[in-house]
Amino acid sequence: MMMMGTNGLTISIVLLLFSSTLQVLQAAGTFDVTKYGAKANGEADISKALLSAWDAACDSVGVSIVLIPKGKYALRQVDISGPCKGSMVLRVEGTVEAPVDPNELKGDFWIAFSHIDHFKITGGGTFDGQGEMTWKKYNCMEKKGCKALPISLRFNFIDNAIIEDVTSLDSKNFHVNVMGCKNITFQRFNVVAPGHSLNTDGIHIGRCNGVKIVDSSFATGDDCISIGDASQQITIKGVRCGPGHGISIGSLGKYPNEGPVSGVVISNSTIFNTDNGLRIKSWPAMENGMASNLRFEDIIMKNVSNPILIDQMYCPWNRCNKNGHSKVKISDVSFKNIRGTSTTPIAVQLICSKGIPCENVKLSNIDIKLLGGGATKSQCSNVKPIITGLVPAGC
Repeated sequence: MMMMGTNGLTISIVLLLFSSTLQVLQAAGTFDVTKYGAKANGEADISKALLSAWDAACDSVGVSIVLIPKGKYALRQVDISGPCKGSMVLRVEGTVEAPVDPNELKGDFWIAFSHIDHFKITGGGTFDGQGEMTWKKYNCMEKKGCKALPISLRFNFIDNAIIEDVTSLDSKNFHVNVMGCKNITFQRFNVVAPGHSLNTDGIHIGRCNGVKIVDSSFATGDDCISIGDASQQITIKGVRCGPGHGISIGSLGKYPNEGPVSGVVISNSTIFNTDNGLRIKSWPAMENGMASNLRFEDIIMKNVSNPILIDQMYCPWNRCNKNGHSKVKISDVSFKNIRGTSTTPIAVQLICSKGIPCENVKLSNIDIKLLGGGATKSQCSNVKPIITGLVPAGC
């Protein structure tokens, strides 16, 4: 009989411990909300069941799956939070419905995800905000001091996340708000709402670093995607946007101490039946800000009212001093390989700040025709764009 030496025994123990640890890490526990009392009858609130399933999964080591099976579920307000001991997956196969009456939700959200690292939402299901009854009755857009409607999905301080193969339907306010996140990807993500839905931005990004939105579609009543201050390294690719207000950077310069926006790339996308196409907007006579290193390229426009727009006199409902100039510095902007149709004669409109003119704005191969036939034109103020290739005359 061969005796195992000290070194051999040590190696065996290490391998045994490693094997046990690997088994734990690979174990994928599934926490089905129906096992915690949730009923798929579209009436009984599943918030307690969902939070109980989440807490149990969050306390488990390895990859844990919280499952909402196929069916229709009523869900009141929930804040789903970490940190968790392992990686978390929320698999939504069914349809989750918000209360019709927004007064049943406290605060400004329906579902919030907060302080989670290594997180995925998937499953092919739907988050239904049931906003149709609220858009006309609770219009806060033109009223001061009005309580804002709840955002459907909030992602607060989430790191290393993927949201894929799910739909946000008929939100009461923004469909998605992404705040303070790092390395978060939306792919095959669908936003569905009619063009008359008020303030229903598809995804709004603020104070994030490393956001990707790819191969996704947005039909809404406001911006398909809007990018707020302090957002950096934002990639938008393979997106379909329409109806809605297009894809926007801003508005900027409304609040004190806004962080700079930089490293935004929007490419290989289609924008159709929208009020705007690609837009950068800032408020006049308000706060300082900066937006730079912005690239828009390989975009198709169909039936778009304002295909390319820099608007540094953005002032909805006259809530600003139009006699002042924007204090937001816009520089290093490129619009390249953009083609399609415009519903207005002005396809390119660059309205930059009189006090801080735009710098290094490039227009290259802009082939946008007037819908129904005819040429379009460009209009520029407080900017001298660098023009190459075909671009509508005027600037």
